[in-house]
Amino acid sequence: MTNHNKMKNHHYYVYIMTNQNNTVLYVGVTNDILRRVWEHKNPVNKKSFTARYNIDKLVYYETFQFIQDAIEREKQLKAGSRDKKADLIISINPDCEDLYEYLMKI
Repeated sequence: MTNHNKMKNHHYYVYIMTNQNNTVLYVGVTNDILRRVWEHKNPVNKKSFTARYNIDKLVYYETFQFIQDAIEREKQLKAGSRDKKADLIISINPDCEDLYEYLMKI
């Protein structure tokens, strides 16, 4: 088997971020969660939604093998109520801690 015939193992992430007071939620999708969260924490575009609302805390994420699945999940989360998102976050991160440092260690 040649290299171009091997399937590359991809990871895609759906994530939820918030601000320090946990008052605004942002749902996104990416193929590189560490880079993307870093970009939220160090905004280049000061007019972006996450920069305007100081959204810099990763509180939830899910991993997917296929981008289509990640995009579908992102749409599902965005369509859901704030309460559903909050319940989801609390189910795995009851103190709404920033998971960025944890991810950097694994």
